Amino acid sequence: MQPSLANATRTVVKIGSALLADPETGALNEAWLDGLARDVASLRGRGKDVLIVSSGAIAIGRRHLGLPQDALKLEEMQAAAACGQIRLAHAYQSALARHGIGVAQILLTHEDTEARRRYLNARSTINTLLSLGTVPVINENDTVATNEIRFGDNDRLAARVAVMMSADLLVLLSDVDGLYENDPRHDADARWIPTVERITPQIEAMAGDIGTPSAAGGMVTKIAAAKHAMAAGCHMVIAEGAVERPLTALEGGARSTWFVSTATPRAARKSWIASALEPRGTLVIDDGAWRALLKGRSLLPAGVKAVEGTFERGDAVAIRVEHGREAGRGLVAYSAADARRIVGHKSREIERILGYRGRAEMIHRDDLVLDEEQGP
Repeated sequence: MQPSLANATRTVVKIGSALLADPETGALNEAWLDGLARDVASLRGRGKDVLIVSSGAIAIGRRHLGLPQDALKLEEMQAAAACGQIRLAHAYQSALARHGIGVAQILLTHEDTEARRRYLNARSTINTLLSLGTVPVINENDTVATNEIRFGDNDRLAARVAVMMSADLLVLLSDVDGLYENDPRHDADARWIPTVERITPQIEAMAGDIGTPSAAGGMVTKIAAAKHAMAAGCHMVIAEGAVERPLTALEGGARSTWFVSTATPRAARKSWIASALEPRGTLVIDDGAWRALLKGRSLLPAGVKAVEGTFERGDAVAIRVEHGREAGRGLVAYSAADARRIVGHKSREIERILGYRGRAEMIHRDDLVLDEEQGP
């Protein structure tokens, strides 16, 4: 199926600083934000999940603090972010509230997408917000980030969020309407590239430093974001954002560049679990649990007979049927210590045994890969 905004069920929309704030004054572009809110409301009304990754906090905050427009020191950037972030969040809240949509603010650092426990906590929180009909507005946590751990641009952050949340589309709203062979600002005859199916050295060579003074990311970072998203089964599109209803324009066929992934987020995630992760332990299951897994169900504690090894929540573990060989792998929802306490028990007993309300599944079916030939 040809990728499109209409076909996507979960979309991450990245918004650059220059779209939200005037590059010279830092004043918020409220009229543009109102148009975006109408677009988001339209997608939500069709049952689509929408996540927003937004730049702009530093650009807005520096104006209110009276900081100069030239390069800022790290501590000045952090102060501007602290001041601007609250104004930015309020602006999104006000714009979307007119359509009856709630907003939640999520601030992430690089470590939040690398450290497994933080990754899982962030993913779980955002999934819960989406299930409750709320639009997460995500930004880098510039107030505590340092030069060593900052993403440096929100294109890469948006790609990481899209992969973390198994989105099927990443939309980069920018001040350019796609990828060109040459910089269109300096070459009026530069050839537009409508579709990219593979990031080749030639494609990377087309990436120039296309950006504005208030925006950290140029085309180089957008290509890097595309590479990360496509590998995880997520399509990406670079589209012109400086129009009244940018997502409506994109749906209507506005010029853009589509980066088309050959996989789906679910298939890419399954492949990653099967081949890229080394199991930290083993869950031994009974024949009844194996039959349930073959029918596409999740692995419940009641079907687990034994726990081997030492692992933490979110680690990869092997699955072995009694008296058989390894027959699958998955990402476990409990540490080895807690898993040993609930094996053989019904899911409704988990809270009584552990003292907290955990997941009903030991391994959710979306986090599970089976090798049916190795079963009993």
